[in-house]
Amino acid sequence: MHTPVGQTRLVLASASPRRRELLGQLGLSFEVSAADIDETPRQGEPATNYVLRLAQEKARAVTARHPGAWVLAADTTVALGDELLGKPQDAAEARGMLGRLSGRTHEVHTGVALAGPGGEHSTVVRTRVTFRSLSLGEIDWYVGTGEPLDKAGSYAMQGKGGFLVAAVEGSPTNVIGLPLGETLELLARVGVPLPWRAP
Repeated sequence: MHTPVGQTRLVLASASPRRRELLGQLGLSFEVSAADIDETPRQGEPATNYVLRLAQEKARAVTARHPGAWVLAADTTVALGDELLGKPQDAAEARGMLGRLSGRTHEVHTGVALAGPGGEHSTVVRTRVTFRSLSLGEIDWYVGTGEPLDKAGSYAMQGKGGFLVAAVEGSPTNVIGLPLGETLELLARVGVPLPWRAP
């Protein structure tokens, strides 16, 4: 997507197709420049600190490549109590995660960071998600679709994994990977043109 001359450039520091779709469906103009950082959690690092740190590191890394632009970055993780559930390494790990989430409530945390000419702005959004009680057959079928293998917590609520979810408290788009309401607030704060506002 191209930014008209004279307007504030927005760069999305993410290779996530879900984040691109969420921003794109609002009619925002942006470029994509994925960040490559170490995403290993630190020992005992709480979920909120972890996602905020990674979002800020991604934004800073990409800002260096795009001077003068506003860079938007995000990171999402699933927390079951104190345990962080990232993307599964394989089908067996995905089955284990889904089994632990079955019939329980977990939290999805997304850190959102915006870095550019006017400094940095960031926020963390938390959504509570409750799963249905899942049978082994349901878990095996879902893992067999391949969908869980590149998703934090091993599921995609916006995809086939929607059948796993019994209730959501908070931002649904946060669970997909980018809390739109809070992200738009950050963009408006720094003057990035929004589709419904005249530049």
